[in-house]
Amino acid sequence: MTSLPNRPNETALTIGVDVAKASLEVAFSDGAAALAPTNDAAGHAALLAHLATLREQGHTIALIVLEATGGLEMDVACALQLAGHPVVIVNPRQSRDFARAMGQLAKTDRLDARVLAHMGQTLVQREDLHKLIKPLPDETQRRLQALLTRRRQLQAMHIAEQQRASGPDQRMLRSMRTILKALEREIARLDKDIQALIGAHHAQLAKLLGEVKGVGQATISTLLAEVPELGKLSGREVSALVGLAPINRDSGAMRGKRTIFGGRPTVRKVLFMAALVATRFNPVIKAFYERLLPAGKPKKLAITACARKLLTILNAMAKSGQPFNSALHLA
Repeated sequence: MTSLPNRPNETALTIGVDVAKASLEVAFSDGAAALAPTNDAAGHAALLAHLATLREQGHTIALIVLEATGGLEMDVACALQLAGHPVVIVNPRQSRDFARAMGQLAKTDRLDARVLAHMGQTLVQREDLHKLIKPLPDETQRRLQALLTRRRQLQAMHIAEQQRASGPDQRMLRSMRTILKALEREIARLDKDIQALIGAHHAQLAKLLGEVKGVGQATISTLLAEVPELGKLSGREVSALVGLAPINRDSGAMRGKRTIFGGRPTVRKVLFMAALVATRFNPVIKAFYERLLPAGKPKKLAITACARKLLTILNAMAKSGQPFNSALHLA
């Protein structure tokens, strides 16, 4: 890690980092020899020292690109960002599509790192690059994300066990009931931890959002954990971020069907559920929904539109700090 590859002076580099559980593969856009530090505090420190030396020699780190790897990338990404480097975490599907577009069909850690470095060269040319370089989650947000992820896992296990308990074989019913009770206790404990964390760090915003009918604790906690941009973007931008903004699919004279795609599916799911409740009990969303159906909109599309409207309302409230005003949003 200490010896540096030969490079022309004062080059702007993009760097790709492929993350595995135990190690990192680091590639540079100028084709210099790759690095392979360990994926731990010592390896992160060695990588940062290497990048600091590059800066001292007059090189610019234009962008560092990592691929989302189930959370394994977060520690090194945060370390890089705290050191002042521009960091982007891309979706694995995006990086794989980019690799195929380059004709790169083989897949190894080293090749993946090179693809990410070349992807960085494309990204730095975008005028909206600043929108891609976002602050990474702090410790509180990562803790909240971990709690919610674990709760979703246990909830899925609970549903599966309930389905087994209602099956034709009732001989294992006692065992299944024991497991169900244990899962319910653990879910309740996680709920307490989630609410305690929100109460300690997001009490005011959580209370504000909770005033909207249809928005419960599941929606609030998911938004706080997964959409730190809430209140910092426009309604259109936050809808696109979550994946609720319709995407055009037109070609020539053909006008394709508008669809939603990408975004943050976990957030989208809880907003759909909140919208279903809001169409019954929230006067703004109910009125909006009842206008869409007579206009010939399919129910699923109408619910999607309601979820988008609900998100824009919550985003506006988070931005202004003002409580829900049905008269304002009915206008």
